[in-house]
Amino acid sequence: MAERTEAEVRRDPPTAEYPEVREREGERQTEEIPDPAPAPATSVSSNRFLRGLFWVIASIGLVMAMIVGAQSVGWLPEFKNPFATEKQDRSQPPLLNSIQDLSRYVAAEGNFQVIIDVQENRKYIPDFLVNDRVLFVAAGTVEAYVDFGNIGEGAIKASEDRRTVEITLPEPQMGKPNIDPENSRVFSQSRGLLNRIKDAFSNDPNRMAEVYQLAEERIAEAANASTMGERAKENTKKMLEGLLRSLGYQVITITYKAP
Repeated sequence: MAERTEAEVRRDPPTAEYPEVREREGERQTEEIPDPAPAPATSVSSNRFLRGLFWVIASIGLVMAMIVGAQSVGWLPEFKNPFATEKQDRSQPPLLNSIQDLSRYVAAEGNFQVIIDVQENRKYIPDFLVNDRVLFVAAGTVEAYVDFGNIGEGAIKASEDRRTVEITLPEPQMGKPNIDPENSRVFSQSRGLLNRIKDAFSNDPNRMAEVYQLAEERIAEAANASTMGERAKENTKKMLEGLLRSLGYQVITITYKAP
């Protein structure tokens, strides 16, 4: 290919293949094309940090998976959680205070449930400031029994031929209500702002004891108003009649009187 003259090169527009040629002071200078700008250093270091963090997390996950797999097949001992919650029982052993001989015949038992709704507030003060309300659902049992230990002299009259007997028993009594903790629960409890602040400094541990006592009183009232007494009389009479007939008595009379 024929070489181009200097005049033809000057007439052509400058391109990447033929850069512009300038004459300055008798010297020929060729304008160089600048190199592309290098990538910022911060972007390169950020990418390196993210890649390193990814490989660290992946390595930790792989190690944990290997440990769990080794524990599952029994190759490694089981590691306990060092932050697990521990429950310590520092209760003292029970002491036997006394032993009492009982001569009661439990003839009936009643199951009761009562809802205790107790609220304490102050007059002319809003409830959100001063208020203490407890809604307690209590379940308990009451026993109706006949105390054979109170049978006095002359309470049993039997004929000489051992065919007839007359027995006088005391009236059935109601035992103390027994609250069942498994079936009893605090349904709801609301306290005012000032009550909560007071609890932060001095909490009253006997507050729920008063609620339990009120529940026992309500169950005892319900037991006395029920037909448990009459049921206890009938059951006691049937028990004694079966026992005395097995001993040969044919005419059996059982009466009750107040102790």
